[in-house]
Amino acid sequence: MAALPAERHIVVGRIAAAHGIRGWLRVVSYTEPPEALLGYRGWRLRHADGAEVDCQPRDAEWDGRFLRVALQGVDDRNAAEGLRGCEVLVQRAELPSLGAREHYQEDLLGCEVRNQADVLLGTLQQFVDTPATAVMVVRGERGEYWIPAAPPHLRRVELEQRRVLVDWPEDF
Repeated sequence: MAALPAERHIVVGRIAAAHGIRGWLRVVSYTEPPEALLGYRGWRLRHADGAEVDCQPRDAEWDGRFLRVALQGVDDRNAAEGLRGCEVLVQRAELPSLGAREHYQEDLLGCEVRNQADVLLGTLQQFVDTPATAVMVVRGERGEYWIPAAPPHLRRVELEQRRVLVDWPEDF
């Protein structure tokens, strides 16, 4: 695995843990369906400290909850443990085209979030996956809001203006 210069990549998964003693990994996929992550031949792994390395999956299987993946050059549990928590990224150019009113979550990070009364709630910091739906975490002067990222709460995305309109009270 060799470090490469920064290119336009997008997060599509996360390494949850080592699996077994031969360097396999349990990977949480953010793609739909989850096993679609295996269709991307080149992965970039981003460590918590921001360091990135490129790698290639050499074998994989889906167990119904996680992908179990063996990466080239990762041959034992110690090497696999060193990758725990890494984000899995792929080149944006490899991602499928989006339809109307579809957006990648990563593109919405940093957008201002306003409610229907045009009150600025804050900036979209991250998404948290819950069993029901993804939730937008918005931080602003009045605190933190956790807003479901689906109708009827998510009303409109204005990507060019870097703005998200939600149906959410400012005092919730």
